[in-house]
Amino acid sequence: MKTNIANHQRFHRHGSSGFTLIELLLVLVILGILAAIVVPKFGGVSEKAHISAAQTQISTFATALDMFEVDNGHYPKTLNDLMVQPRDATNWRQYMESIPSDPWQHPYIYVFPGKHRPNSYDLSSAGLDGRAGTEDDIVNWQTGK
Repeated sequence: MKTNIANHQRFHRHGSSGFTLIELLLVLVILGILAAIVVPKFGGVSEKAHISAAQTQISTFATALDMFEVDNGHYPKTLNDLMVQPRDATNWRQYMESIPSDPWQHPYIYVFPGKHRPNSYDLSSAGLDGRAGTEDDIVNWQTGK
């Protein structure tokens, strides 16, 4: 008879040992509300970081392009000329080790002579949409962007 009482106490504990369905649903609702508040705030920060990274990279290109111009008397025909010596560069040195893509994984757009800056070059990123000439472009010829 003792074994029946011990088995009975082992299977029937006093109080609950788990969560009720209502408690679990309440936690899920609270997590959903927090996610709805927090996720959109971080979404804008990520896009601003991409824009800032593209502006910084364009500035880095500008430094290398200007150094090339000072050393060789003209701007390079392509961005690749910053890594590999072109035939017409007499006083060339390696200005960049690699040509990175923009933060959206699109190539930077380099035009020499520039359409917007005819005495220099135009350098831009096509931005999030990947299409040049749209309003999300990051460019070197407008200081307000």
